[in-house]
Amino acid sequence: MAGSNAGLSTLQQTMVGEAQTVEQFVDLLKLEQNSLRGGDTDALAAYAEQKLKFAAQLNEFAAQRNAALALLGFGADRSGVEAWCAKHPKEEIAAKAWARVLALAGEARELNRLNGELIRLHMQYNSKALEALRGGASSLDLYGPDGQTTTPGRRRINHSV
Repeated sequence: MAGSNAGLSTLQQTMVGEAQTVEQFVDLLKLEQNSLRGGDTDALAAYAEQKLKFAAQLNEFAAQRNAALALLGFGADRSGVEAWCAKHPKEEIAAKAWARVLALAGEARELNRLNGELIRLHMQYNSKALEALRGGASSLDLYGPDGQTTTPGRRRINHSV
């Protein structure tokens, strides 16, 4: 019975800690999104480093949760948590923490998808800007002295205008 109580306590603590960490991860993704929307791409490297730390913490919580579930005789996966919660309906703290983990994980997944799309758009913009600076075929059309657009090979800036 002592092992069972220890497993129960560990499981509850782990699920609460996991929920808090996922919430912090979501907050970080929101900060990253605000930076991306504001064009502040300089902060992306720091966000990536922080996201790696959160991923490591979340993996550790998942390992602890799975070990506690196994100790309590349940599967070490989502269905194991759900079976444990169904068998222990009075353990509201753990059940609420698990529900929070699931909701926040969905939010994190969507934020990460949107942030990836914003990064892709920034990269596309930068690629087009570089192409324009290099005078590539897809760069902006320039006008010659006669007011007509020039072909890519004949572009030049007329300083006499």
